[in-house]
Amino acid sequence: MMQLTLGQENAQGGWLSQFDPRLRLIAALLFALAVVSLQRLPLLLTALLLALLLAWRVGLSGPLLRKRLLAMEGFMIVLLVMLPFSVPGESWLTLGPFSASFEGLQRALEIVLRANAVVILLMALIGTLEPVVLGHALGQLRLPQKLIHLFLFTVRYIGVLFDEYQTLRLAMRARAFVAGSNRHTWRSLGWLLGMLLVRSLERSRRILAAMKCRGFSGRFYLVNPNVWRHRDTLGLFAAGGIAAILLLLEQTL
Repeated sequence: MMQLTLGQENAQGGWLSQFDPRLRLIAALLFALAVVSLQRLPLLLTALLLALLLAWRVGLSGPLLRKRLLAMEGFMIVLLVMLPFSVPGESWLTLGPFSASFEGLQRALEIVLRANAVVILLMALIGTLEPVVLGHALGQLRLPQKLIHLFLFTVRYIGVLFDEYQTLRLAMRARAFVAGSNRHTWRSLGWLLGMLLVRSLERSRRILAAMKCRGFSGRFYLVNPNVWRHRDTLGLFAAGGIAAILLLLEQTL
């Protein structure tokens, strides 16, 4: 029997690690669904503040948040610049033949606030979980087993494949390879990618053979000591209540 055994949760998140990981997944889903349904800027700003407060409570520092949000914020800046000029409406700024509308600016702000609120909350609730803990929680929530297997294998072997890439790159540098914008460089990088795929395929065959020798029959038996407790039920009601309040304010204001 092939087992993935988890002896003790090493997840980060301080007090949040006391709750069942399934609660954190469900709470993140409820909050995300509520936030993407909001349209009013004050409510979206409130949701963003709640996400930032949770991130601060679980110990996510400002520099760490900025580092993880850097790629998304670059896209958000482009959105803020371009969307006001592409949505028709009342003009508030004119640059030559181009006119920026209030409606476009409002829509861009909605998207920016919504995206940041959801991403920050996911970082706080799910990003502080150990990958193996997350995989076990997904298994307990009865998600498709193949999806869970793919996730766990990716977590386990992405570092191994990166080491293979580093080895190949070291071999290229030992042969005086210097990257440039020429045909030789692109051909060499193509060979690098092809060799990485070949080595990955060979390693996957060896891993599968080793797993079969240990009795693997196509199924992982996920063993997890986590038990749903009374505090998890209270936390679920609290998360659902916050999401319901945001949706109710959206309908009534």
